[in-house]
Amino acid sequence: MDLRRMAATIILLTAPTAALAQPALTGSRPAADASVAAPRNIKLTFSEKITPASGIALSMGDGMGVSTVTALSDDGKTLTARPTGPLMAGKWTLSWHTVSAGDGKDAAGAYSFTVK
Repeated sequence: MDLRRMAATIILLTAPTAALAQPALTGSRPAADASVAAPRNIKLTFSEKITPASGIALSMGDGMGVSTVTALSDDGKTLTARPTGPLMAGKWTLSWHTVSAGDGKDAAGAYSFTVK
């Protein structure tokens, strides 16, 4: 193998690729650790396009939860969730899961916010 081919092979094997990445949360409303009035909508923005199979779950420490209806933005990077019931005052945990539109890789995470 000549030197040019070897260098090209090394570059291809060591270069980062979007196909290996998972969707990462880049923005949220409400934000992590925020204290807010009960939100009518929750928005999560991700680093790459996700599929409609992605979702959000809302729960409190006592196990009570509120389901959501979700919609995906036209650019495929923002997931909007509308709670189907009221969010009472207290600390809520927002759990999310995504499926990448590019390669089908899953990602998940969670954070808390407080409803005043």
